[in-house]
Amino acid sequence: MEQQFRLEPLIINTVIEACKQLYGHEPEPKLISIQKTNMQFRSEADFTIMVFPLVRISKKSPELTANELGDFLKKHLDMVENINVVKGFLNIKISSRYWLLFLKEHFLDVNYGIQQPDRDKPPVIVEYSSPNTNKPLHLGHIRNNLLGDSISRILKANGKNVIQVNLVNDRGIHICKSMLAWQHWGEGETPESSGIKGDKLVGKYYVEFDKQYKEEVRQLVAKGMDEEDAAKAAPLMQQAQEMLRRWEQGEQDVRVLWQMMNSWVYAGFEQTYARLGISFDKTYYESQTYLLGKEVVAEGLNKKVFQKKEDGSVWVDLIADGLDEKLLLRADGTSVYMTQDLGTARMRYEEFHPEKMIYVVGNEQNYHFDVLKKVLVKAGYNWADNIKHFSYGMVELPEGKMKSREGTVVDADDLIDEVTLSAKQITGELGKTENFKPEEAENLFRLIGLGGLKYFILKVDPVKNMLFNPEESIDFDGNTGPFIQYTYARIQSLLRKSGRDIASLAYDEFTGLLGEERELLFLCYDFRRILSLAAEELSPAQIANYVYELAQQYNKFYQRIPVLKEEDANRVDFRLALSLFTANVIKNAMDLLGIAVPEQM
Repeated sequence: MEQQFRLEPLIINTVIEACKQLYGHEPEPKLISIQKTNMQFRSEADFTIMVFPLVRISKKSPELTANELGDFLKKHLDMVENINVVKGFLNIKISSRYWLLFLKEHFLDVNYGIQQPDRDKPPVIVEYSSPNTNKPLHLGHIRNNLLGDSISRILKANGKNVIQVNLVNDRGIHICKSMLAWQHWGEGETPESSGIKGDKLVGKYYVEFDKQYKEEVRQLVAKGMDEEDAAKAAPLMQQAQEMLRRWEQGEQDVRVLWQMMNSWVYAGFEQTYARLGISFDKTYYESQTYLLGKEVVAEGLNKKVFQKKEDGSVWVDLIADGLDEKLLLRADGTSVYMTQDLGTARMRYEEFHPEKMIYVVGNEQNYHFDVLKKVLVKAGYNWADNIKHFSYGMVELPEGKMKSREGTVVDADDLIDEVTLSAKQITGELGKTENFKPEEAENLFRLIGLGGLKYFILKVDPVKNMLFNPEESIDFDGNTGPFIQYTYARIQSLLRKSGRDIASLAYDEFTGLLGEERELLFLCYDFRRILSLAAEELSPAQIANYVYELAQQYNKFYQRIPVLKEEDANRVDFRLALSLFTANVIKNAMDLLGIAVPEQM
């Protein structure tokens, strides 16, 4: 039954058959482009086929070719009600009868458009979050986490076997800076003694290190030292580098301090992830993968694809590949980011043999991932071609750029608190929680706040830099999460008010489907195509902007067409079924963005 409601493949196959019968030639399916008809012609057609690529087969003018193909479609597909030709474009209108049957088949399908993941197929690994254990999650991490989570949901809904992973950067010079600062100035402070969330406490000492380090550099420069030399010679930096060497040598006192402070951070991270609704199937730690990376480097040295310099550092020459030389191991034997990424990639491949490994990492790391793939290929790992860097733009606030070292980042928890408070204030002003119990109201404020935050970030094309404005995100009008959430709640209210047994709604065929009804039905139908496109492009923005258009169209339908006040009981049932179907699609689309929709607001 489902296949007869997939129009695009049916139309394409019929056009291919038309070309065979009319012109004696079978075109490649890729030559036939079928698209949603442009808005200015939507009252006359649903789909448009560009005929120009087929003129070479027909050997006739575009207009004549389009008319002949259109006549063939009308004759052989009973759901084609009408065709019209505009130059080389064939516009196709689908019959009202088809749309009525389509709705009757699907309006109770709460999983419309969603496929179940095929666990028997090689997985797609999606890595996101990747925090450092020297600071709390911030606004940049929020965009990363929301993109990674949404991409994972979209791929799963397209039937992919997805494994969501996190790589915690839990070692390195930046971690040692926080540890050293706590040793110098912490006076035994803990999350319990200070009442400060663990990741924020460690972040406090990372900022303190930078403050003290800059003062040391300033003093050395004032004594006549070159600034670059001063940056290397500053006592704090020397001590941090020595601490890293001691850590890699496994000295117990350093490892105990490291484990204690990291445990504070992990507890803080988990609280933030829980608030955002973020989870992972597996978490990797750099401290467990960097040694494997060193093995990869050693193998490359043996194969003579990497080079060891006189000071003992190991490099790879990528100049012939259009890049440059890249450090793989420092002269003192300590590893760099690239080292652990080599180890992590190999570990994941050996563990899962994935179809693809997607790294959700900001565009400032484009070069890093170009190098990673080249290095792995040089080392003999041809599966590196399956690595995909999902590169996204930076996110900033109206106040300007954030800097972790200087303590000017926007803390993720603070931002969640801010949008939740804004949701509470605006919702209260609009009187939307007058009949709610206190705990119900608080839950609604949280849903609206998070919905506003997530939607505002995910509606932007991932490749673009963006400016996040908390105030604009919590708005019940316009292209926002709360507007879509309210549309869903409005439909649920209508369905409750109807008093009908929704599961047994039934309507007979009728003529005169109104424009707003047709457009709403078509948009719901189109969800499967949008979901497929979002997976192909790895773009949650496709889903976000689609569901906004759907919510807009429902509100237009709701305002212009009576539902419960309609005198024809048959049409009442049809419009209730259409409303329910729209609500189901909105809920599915918002879930792909990680956004919950309230039943009442």
